[in-house]
Amino acid sequence: MHGSSDPTHIAIQARNVTLSLGGTGILKGIDLSILRGESVAILGRSGSGKSSLMAILSGLERATGGEVRVAGVDYGPLDEDGLARARRGRIGIVLQSFHLLPTMTAIENVAVPLELAGKGDAFDRAAAELEAVGLGHRLHHYPAQLSGGEQQRVAIARAVAPGPEILFADEPTGNLDGGTSGAIIDLLFARQAANGATLVIITHDPTLAERCDRIVEMRDGLILTQGRS
Repeated sequence: MHGSSDPTHIAIQARNVTLSLGGTGILKGIDLSILRGESVAILGRSGSGKSSLMAILSGLERATGGEVRVAGVDYGPLDEDGLARARRGRIGIVLQSFHLLPTMTAIENVAVPLELAGKGDAFDRAAAELEAVGLGHRLHHYPAQLSGGEQQRVAIARAVAPGPEILFADEPTGNLDGGTSGAIIDLLFARQAANGATLVIITHDPTLAERCDRIVEMRDGLILTQGRS
């Protein structure tokens, strides 16, 4: 599959994508194709534009110019509501800060978004996904009762439970210690494989990047190199 130019095999297509904020050029003409099922690291230092690129590819931010097509949807004509609809069910996002709702238990944090998306078996699916990330014994604990690593496992379960085609992870181990980080990365790749998803990891860590099928290196809003790890 890798290397195929068949458009049905492309999960993400960006052509000449630019982003300007307050007159400052953040992204300066990005061309990128990511294949279905591929794992790609977008590697760069702070300020390189990698998180801004993820925000555009995941539909959280609108590009200033260029073309973006993700999971078969052309982002160009969509407004914010349209982008939100395009994300729903197709795209899962894991962030450095876990963004769990503190007044909800682990299972509620995973199930409530599923319910809002109209899934009838939300709590059963949430329980199964939490079991898959090793938290079957912590379903009814609140985020404050969980360690950082456990909270990130809940966040991964929440991202993966709807069965998205594409998983984005922005510095997913940034708030975790070394030992916990390794387990969380193993888990991300395992859940990607189990779901046949495309995985895009934003990172400044070359060691993490090398675990992906391909590394896209960014600097100053441009792609420097992109090749096999």
